[in-house]
Amino acid sequence: MARGNTGDGSARPAWAPPVLRGERLDAGLRMLELEVRRRLDGLLQGNHLGLVPGPGSEPGEARPYQPGDDVRRMDWAVTARTTEPHIRETVADRELETWVAADLSASLDFGTALSEKRDLVVCAVAAIAHLTGGGGNRLGAVFSNGDQTERVPARGGRAHARNLLRKIAEMPRAAEGTRGDLAAMVEQLRRPPRRRGLVVVVSDFLGGTGWQRPLRALSARHDLIGIEVIDPRDVDLPEVGTVVLADPETGRQREVRASALLRREFAAAAQAHRDQVARALRQAGAAHLVLRTDSDWIADTVRFVVARKRRWSGGVA
Repeated sequence: MARGNTGDGSARPAWAPPVLRGERLDAGLRMLELEVRRRLDGLLQGNHLGLVPGPGSEPGEARPYQPGDDVRRMDWAVTARTTEPHIRETVADRELETWVAADLSASLDFGTALSEKRDLVVCAVAAIAHLTGGGGNRLGAVFSNGDQTERVPARGGRAHARNLLRKIAEMPRAAEGTRGDLAAMVEQLRRPPRRRGLVVVVSDFLGGTGWQRPLRALSARHDLIGIEVIDPRDVDLPEVGTVVLADPETGRQREVRASALLRREFAAAAQAHRDQVARALRQAGAAHLVLRTDSDWIADTVRFVVARKRRWSGGVA
C-alpha cells in the first residue's frame, strides 16, 4: 500500500510520517491521529499493568520469588515468616500521569529518508498520548529547541492531547549554532515532585550523556522510557565522494572525502555512541525504543509495547 510520492518518482509508504510543516500542518496532524488510532487501538485492554507504564505503585499480593524478579520488590516480612523468598506484587494505578520531554533542538531538524527527525518526535508523542489516554489519565510535556522552552501542564482529554501535539509541531526552529540542553529539560521534570507516573524522553541523544543523572533521579518515583530518534545518515555515510559535514548546533562545517576508510570509522564511531546511549538509558532504569526515519515507526512502537507487556506478565520479551 502506498501513499503519496517521495519526490523522486517512487511511492511513499503508507507508514511514512505525515509532513507537519507549513500549510500541511493541519492535514498532517489529522492524518497522524487517524493513523495512530487505527494501528494502536487494541493495545490498551484493561488497566495499565504490564503495558507502557510497567509495574504499578500500589501494594498487591505476595508470591514466591522466581529467578529474574526484581530483588528490590522482596517482601522480607513474608520471607521471614515462611522461610521462603517472596516478592510483593504491585497493582497499577487507575489514573496515570505521563510527562513527555520532547527534544526539538537543531540536530532534530534533519532527515534524509521519509521525514525529518523532528516530525518523528511529534509522531512518538502522538503514540504515547494515545497509549496512555483515557480513564482520567493526564498528559503533560516539556519541549525545547535549545533557544526557548515550553511547558504544557498535565491534563486529560483528547482535545488537550491535540493541543499539546500542535504546540510541539509549531515550535519554531532554533537559529543555527543554538545548542540544545537535554539534561536541563529532563531536570525540569523533577520540580515540583509529582506522584508516581510515567516519564518519556524523546530525543536523538546526540552529544554527551549528561542527561543520565537527572533521568536516573526520576527513576526513584517514575517509570521511564527513552525514545531514540535516528536517521540513516546519523549512523552511516553514503559513498558520495566529497561531502560537507555540518554540526547544526554549533554551525561548524567540514568538507571531507567519503572514502571507504572514513565511512568505516564513521560507522564505528556512530555505533559506539549508540551503544553508549543504550547503556546510559539502561543504567538510568529506562526502557529503550528506537525509531528511524526510514522504518515503520508504528510497527516498531507496537513491538516495543508488546514486548513490555510480555515481560511484565511473566513471559519472554
